[in-house]
Amino acid sequence: MDVLNAFVTLANFVIIPATAYGAQLALGALGVTLIYGILRFSNFAHGDTMAFGTMVTIFATWGLQAAGITFGILPTALLALPLGIAATALLVIGTDRTIYRFYRQQKAKPVIFVIASLGVMFIMNGIVRFFIGVDDQRFADGERFIISARTFRDMTGLDEGLAFRTTQGITIVVAMIAVILLFWFLNRTRTGKSMRAFSDNEDLALLSGINPERVVLITWIIVAALATTAGVLYGLDKSFKPFTYFQLLLPIFASAIVGGLGNPLGAILGGFLIAFSEVGVTYAFRKVVGYLGPTEWQPDGLLQLLSTDYKFAVSFGILLIVLLFKPTGIMKGKSV
Repeated sequence: MDVLNAFVTLANFVIIPATAYGAQLALGALGVTLIYGILRFSNFAHGDTMAFGTMVTIFATWGLQAAGITFGILPTALLALPLGIAATALLVIGTDRTIYRFYRQQKAKPVIFVIASLGVMFIMNGIVRFFIGVDDQRFADGERFIISARTFRDMTGLDEGLAFRTTQGITIVVAMIAVILLFWFLNRTRTGKSMRAFSDNEDLALLSGINPERVVLITWIIVAALATTAGVLYGLDKSFKPFTYFQLLLPIFASAIVGGLGNPLGAILGGFLIAFSEVGVTYAFRKVVGYLGPTEWQPDGLLQLLSTDYKFAVSFGILLIVLLFKPTGIMKGKSV
């Protein structure tokens, strides 16, 4: 019985939260890796692109709620998500047309694109803060739990309860659907194959008649969809605060680089690796060890390696190790 209680405790505070967080990071890292693989630069504005898409979705959600339109037991934000994706797509395509396309035509070095993306990042950040403010915004509605801790205890008779939030379940399911659709598009459609060819060898792709501007356009639309979906899922699961999305840039880039920058499978793997590392290192294992060990072995401390305040230091540390010893990442993406 104690072993089951220990497992439920671990699932409640590590496995389920880390899986949901990993799905969010994976979607964000997929956007980063697509831009790097196809457009060949690191987009530092990606976190604020997520924030912008989430902001539009929040406004649309509030509008639907004010009109009395909801999604039943599911969050109304899922109904508003397509509007957020459309607005974000218009924003990133407009940014590409006014800024990045000029540097592409000039055959500028990747570092120029990075510097330009930093400027775009600050502008997007200012726009989001101007319209929605700097405070936490909660926009989740519908059923709160798939299963609550009390219900689980009543069903099983265990001392520990397992709480599985609706937003966590939605995050995992939506992320799986998004990943399946993305890989189907890249591997099964003519446009997706053109994007992969353009990523592998730009000169050969141009000689074969692939339209580079069309590839760029489709890439930005996909990136807008992934960024907005990741941002909305993160906001539903936790809360929306513009500065938090700026901070998410570090674990998202760490996920993409650790998995293999430019490799979509690596982005997914990296997202879950970073998420489980952050949650695992900052979790206090005292209760778990208390269930598994004899009574006289009860630990006095929290058995926590790092405080939750330092969770981003975990992803930064992993990122440094990978850059030092395996710069192409686990799945052998493009060297950074």
